[in-house]
Amino acid sequence: MNDLVRQHTALGDSDLEWLHLLVSEWQLLSDLSFADLVLWVPTRDGTRYVSVAQMRPNTGPTSYQDDMIGHLVPRGRRPMLDAALDEGRIVREGDPEWREEVPVRVESIPVRREGRVLGVIARNTNLLTVRTPSRLELTYLQSASDLAQMIAAGSFPFPNQQVDMDASPRVGDGLIRVDADGVVQYASPNALSAYHRLGLAADLVGQHLGETTAELAPSRGPVDEALAKVASGWAPREFEIESDDGVIQLRSIPLKPKGTRVGSLVLLRDVTELRRRERELITKDATIREIHHRVKNNLQTVAALLRLQARRIESDRGREALEEAVRRVGSIAIVHETLSQNLDERVEFDEIADRVLAMVAEISPGKVVGRRTGRFGILDAEVATPLSMVLTEILQNALEHGFREGERGTVEVSVVRGGTSKENRLLVTVQDDGVGLPEGFDPHRSGNLGLQIVRTLVEGELGGTFDMVPAPERGTQVVLDIPVQSPKRPE
Repeated sequence: MNDLVRQHTALGDSDLEWLHLLVSEWQLLSDLSFADLVLWVPTRDGTRYVSVAQMRPNTGPTSYQDDMIGHLVPRGRRPMLDAALDEGRIVREGDPEWREEVPVRVESIPVRREGRVLGVIARNTNLLTVRTPSRLELTYLQSASDLAQMIAAGSFPFPNQQVDMDASPRVGDGLIRVDADGVVQYASPNALSAYHRLGLAADLVGQHLGETTAELAPSRGPVDEALAKVASGWAPREFEIESDDGVIQLRSIPLKPKGTRVGSLVLLRDVTELRRRERELITKDATIREIHHRVKNNLQTVAALLRLQARRIESDRGREALEEAVRRVGSIAIVHETLSQNLDERVEFDEIADRVLAMVAEISPGKVVGRRTGRFGILDAEVATPLSMVLTEILQNALEHGFREGERGTVEVSVVRGGTSKENRLLVTVQDDGVGLPEGFDPHRSGNLGLQIVRTLVEGELGGTFDMVPAPERGTQVVLDIPVQSPKRPE
């Protein structure tokens, strides 16, 4: 819609915002009318109309099999559009149109904002299945007529009340029509069932909706009075009522077709099962986070025991081996610590990489400086855990073997995330400016335990490639090319 409005019309950004607000709400009008809606906006030169949005009803058959968005119609071809735009009134005159042997009643509703008509909504009703309307359908149509008059007057949609239609109750979920005093005139079967779930034993019709709702809701002192007013439809609001037996979501819409409030629509939906599942998910998420927290604590305990053991060993090689094990366990603990703070099994790996870099740099404090360029981004836990170990081994290897004792230098981790689709690969380069590789060194045949761990994790766990080559100027360069998503293993 943004592109069409800016390309063909003279509407400003504030007008475009109003159209977005309208389109976010007009599923309600479409369902109440049993009709398709097409929003037509006059072009910049005023000679044509362009259709910028379309909505089909959930409550009846469509009048348009094809997509109408982007169509251009010369002014004069559809007189009802011209009349609604020029006169600023709802136009219902004319005989039904015939489209593919289907009779369609066409109406035009001007879209007004701050005294100006921005465009026209064409409301098209498929008359092929017309029959004597029921009480529910009459209530729908009356409510649709009130909303159409409010759109033509510029009082609907409500400013600063953008609604998420995926989360809000819809017409078919349950509808209650109340009069200006808040007394229920009509309640759909779904609405009545929802109130029965809250504990209502009688019929809703004839009762004051706000007072009845406040009585059914758990006592909350002064809040009851506010709840009664909102449930009566005095203001456009959404709220939920929870009792021992269920949870009901309500949305109130005041109806002021001629500037005076004549009543309200209250849409409602039984969300008891939805909220129960949400609570289960929250409990499950909390359990998973607690598991990661305990794993982290256990790993830190293991690292502490290894560190104590290392202090008691007189052999330098044995002590170094245990200290390497401490760093390996620590790199895994960092991932679990990060996972314990998240709601899903994904982590921001840049923080982990920086902590690993700082942890490994403790081997040579103040002599070798480590830094990172580029971003790893968010990774799945199945990728983050082995990658943290790989990074630990490569950095540890660079600091231990890449520099002579007491030598100063730099180790840089550079990251490029990209690929042919949706950033699906990571290219990680770890480069130092140390002494470089020994002559004839083959990283793929080396018996070094750290490099064996790297090869196994990169090629086996991550499904990537690993190489170690001399740096372009001085030192050593390690290159990892791995997929962001962990490869699927056979069951």
